Amino acid sequence: MTIGFALCGSFCTFSAVFPVMRELSEEYCLIPIFSQAASTVSSRFGTPEEFRARAKEICGKPPLDTIAQVEPIGPKKLLDALIIAPCTGNTLAKLSHSIADTPVTMAAKSHLRNGRPIVVALSTNDGLAGAAENIGKLLARKHYYFVPFRQDDPAGKPTSLAADFTLLPQTLRLALEGKQIQPILL
Repeated sequence: MTIGFALCGSFCTFSAVFPVMRELSEEYCLIPIFSQAASTVSSRFGTPEEFRARAKEICGKPPLDTIAQVEPIGPKKLLDALIIAPCTGNTLAKLSHSIADTPVTMAAKSHLRNGRPIVVALSTNDGLAGAAENIGKLLARKHYYFVPFRQDDPAGKPTSLAADFTLLPQTLRLALEGKQIQPILL
């Protein structure tokens, strides 16, 4: 099976996401996909060059990071599933409003034409604020499956939500069977 693995710019979670990417690479052929932020922004968590090199080392191929590179995903039926981990509030909003103006959202739009699963692993500071309605919209749509999530810092960031990335493999397996892992809220 071939799985797309899209990373958005929640850089603080990359240290939790890359080990899961490695774990999944032992079972699946992974195609890395980077958002513009993941592909171009340096932060205190690392540089895009470091992130790109790590994804290439794990997946055996460089990340796709342009709309033109990901558009064929649907027409050519390249993926059995698409993972978006971490999925930022910005990407959630675009997905919930069917906006496909980034490599990750275009990959999702293109992939959905085949009725195949998209696994969403949240990481957003406004999950219990502005992004809440977008989470609700995607929970109600076919083909979207959520990695279980929780408030990651209720005292310091009371509206922030983050997926438990260790549950991503199990969520993917169930999504490939058309089932949502439970419970969603941890």
